[in-house]
Amino acid sequence: MRIAKKNSTVNAFTRLSMLLAGAGLAAATWAADPAPKDTTASNPLGGKAAPPAAAAKAAPGQPRQITWEELVPKDWDPAKEFKGMDLSALNDGDPRANELLMKMQEVSNNAPTNPSMNGADIKIPGFIVPLEEAKGEVTEFLLVPYFGACIHTPPPPANQILHVVTPKGAKFRAMDTVWVTGKLQTLRNDSMMGVSGYHVNATSVTKYTGGAK
Repeated sequence: MRIAKKNSTVNAFTRLSMLLAGAGLAAATWAADPAPKDTTASNPLGGKAAPPAAAAKAAPGQPRQITWEELVPKDWDPAKEFKGMDLSALNDGDPRANELLMKMQEVSNNAPTNPSMNGADIKIPGFIVPLEEAKGEVTEFLLVPYFGACIHTPPPPANQILHVVTPKGAKFRAMDTVWVTGKLQTLRNDSMMGVSGYHVNATSVTKYTGGAK
């Protein structure tokens, strides 16, 4: 399912805010309770956000629990190319509005990854966007940081989408919240649901129940 492109100025504002909000500039949250339904781009899994420094340190031989913010290069500014633009000067149906949306999506699809994360054994929570299923189990999916991404809203930037493959299959549905554990690679993949900047060969996919469990 692809989100249809529209030409109105209202949609230009909405899609811009969604693309920028999904840039992962807020740290992932570690709630004490199960993730609530009312999640947002700035508050991915509900509860109080934890700064990057508060991320759990891995025990020797164990995967490191990471935040979505760590996947974004510190010097990347997705709004840089759009600063100074006056969207209010565009009328509904103005072809320039659609051109701007196309440019925003290009910036999002080409969002740079963090090379220091390549090869890391990680554990991260997120929402499932199924790509492939077999016998009622998801075998390939995108992991995204907030509810509705790629399905109800435009895809987040590529550095906020993980392409996950799990050989065992996982009994989850679209937008279920899960913990994914595995080796992270800076490897791009273009699927019908969005462009991912990272790949994970998952060793486990488990239900998210809140906190680092």
